[in-house]
Amino acid sequence: MIINTDFTKRHEKVPVDIFEDADAASLLVAEGISEVIKKRRRKNQACLLGLSASSSVVQVYEELVKLHKQNEVSFKNVHIFTLDEYWPLNKKELQSHYRFLKEYLFDHIDIPAENIHCLNGEVAKDKIHSYCSDYEKLISDLGGLDIMLIGNMGFNEPGSHYNSRTRLITLNHNTRVSSASEFFGVEYVPFHALTMGIETILSARKIFFLAWGEGKAGSVRKLVEGPINDQVPASYLQNHDNVEVIIDYPAASELTRIKTPWLTGPCEWNDKMIKKSVFWLCDKLNKPILKLTDRDYNDNGMSDLITEKGPASKINIKVFNDLQHTITGWPGGKPNADDSTRPERAKPFPKRVIIFSPHPDDDVISMGGTLARLSEHGHEVHLAYQVSGNIAVFDHDAIRFLDFLRDSSKIYSLDSEKTNTIYMDALKELESKHPGEPDSMNIRHVKGVIRKGEAKAACRYLKIPENRVHFLDLPFYETGGVKKNPLSEKDIEIVKKLIMEVKPHQIYAAGDLSDPHGTHRVCLLAIFGALQELKDEKWMKDCRVWLYRGAWQEWDVADADMAVPLSPEEVNIKREAIFKHQSQKDRPLFPGSDKREFWQRAEERNHNTAVLFDKLGMAEYQAIELFVRHNIE
Repeated sequence: MIINTDFTKRHEKVPVDIFEDADAASLLVAEGISEVIKKRRRKNQACLLGLSASSSVVQVYEELVKLHKQNEVSFKNVHIFTLDEYWPLNKKELQSHYRFLKEYLFDHIDIPAENIHCLNGEVAKDKIHSYCSDYEKLISDLGGLDIMLIGNMGFNEPGSHYNSRTRLITLNHNTRVSSASEFFGVEYVPFHALTMGIETILSARKIFFLAWGEGKAGSVRKLVEGPINDQVPASYLQNHDNVEVIIDYPAASELTRIKTPWLTGPCEWNDKMIKKSVFWLCDKLNKPILKLTDRDYNDNGMSDLITEKGPASKINIKVFNDLQHTITGWPGGKPNADDSTRPERAKPFPKRVIIFSPHPDDDVISMGGTLARLSEHGHEVHLAYQVSGNIAVFDHDAIRFLDFLRDSSKIYSLDSEKTNTIYMDALKELESKHPGEPDSMNIRHVKGVIRKGEAKAACRYLKIPENRVHFLDLPFYETGGVKKNPLSEKDIEIVKKLIMEVKPHQIYAAGDLSDPHGTHRVCLLAIFGALQELKDEKWMKDCRVWLYRGAWQEWDVADADMAVPLSPEEVNIKREAIFKHQSQKDRPLFPGSDKREFWQRAEERNHNTAVLFDKLGMAEYQAIELFVRHNIE
């Protein structure tokens, strides 16, 4: 365990480095690994790397490949041991961790094939015990692991013992659900996996643990600040004397020095920090803003704020007014009204608006009430669906729609022979596809059409004309699998073209960087890339960008710049719009760890936000949708 001399880090039991983004951090880790490899090579020694197939470490692999191609490092003296693998699973399958590492690393470096030691998902069951023992012995015989590069603890499920070694493990339900997207359905996820044990991981001389995004914030806090607990296997890393946790600010958001920095030492009391601390104090004491006293501040580690900005009454009024001014029933601006304290300007009215939706349902799930309000107020609303969402449609839904096409051709005297051929070909493709295999181009097209039809139905319900509904089909998404292509200039150009055509006064975009599948993140980067190229256009000076959140998380109230309240009737309108996406109803293909339908998650989130505003002393609403304004720089 590391004892921090930095008072701001006193809650942290392992060293933590926080970066603005994954790019610089990944390069730093790659350079560190490269130096160890070269140091070992100079001594004519092997270097042993333990590697995982976590998305968190992909950029490190990419940086290592760059260093190799620049002749900065050779991998001829490197032995690689993999952290885990599904069992049983052929190593050529899309979900194989061997294939993952092969595509990202092995195929691009000069490592001898005999130096690649990947856990074998095809080993016979009766030989697993001896196989795992041999795996451990080989690591030991070669001198032990020099570096362990991980974004998780492998398949060491809660309850794994600290002295566990490489073994076969039964995956729990939550792990299988979280892996469902890789296999196109939880029913296809193997029930077992091979994994290095806790003691195997801790045997490495150096451990890098990487995590990015708010979705990892809770687990990072448990790892860094929580007690060592077999229910949180990552907490065992606290016992290692050379571990480094490398994260970005979103992943660090639950750490004490980030979430409540006033409790760890002096902090800069700007408007945002004051709001954040006051809302925290209200929650802790269960008091509204205007009832907080000087003593409340002083007794809860906030005496510096009272000294610098007090008394309490002055702070309370300022924070109360600031929060109140974020609330508006006119997200497009209220015409002929004083807009000096409103989040949106009154003119021009009506406005041209583009609402970017990563998938064909994120718009209504995340900001359906605001969308309905913008349409009702007469703004020229354009919906831009960035990807097809075709991989999130069940096979049986595709067959149902193909069946409808075949049968309707008989009724309307269409070319029944042709439609029957389409139906039979598609049916054969679906029946010949084995679990976990991506769809053919034909099936992907059918599933994409299904999602487009549902999006159009929701737009019609919200009175958005069809000529304002745009399906961008960004190329990065169209791989047929969960693994996507990198963002390209072509993706950015498609987004840029639409923005130039509409010349909007408002842009709404999904600012949800916690998307577990990464699509939201790439879609947002495509928008940011387009805005960066257009920022000097004269009409862009009059465009405001508002970010909403996806189905997984809401903005922190302290960060929100606009809050749009919804009445019970408007909540029902939002629900009905979500219902138009029938292929995502009842049980979406990739639900994540939350089994509820998207409308249920959205309503709870929006209602909880309204309850929070009420507790802070605002008016009582049924639901509230939050937005953060993004400044184009």
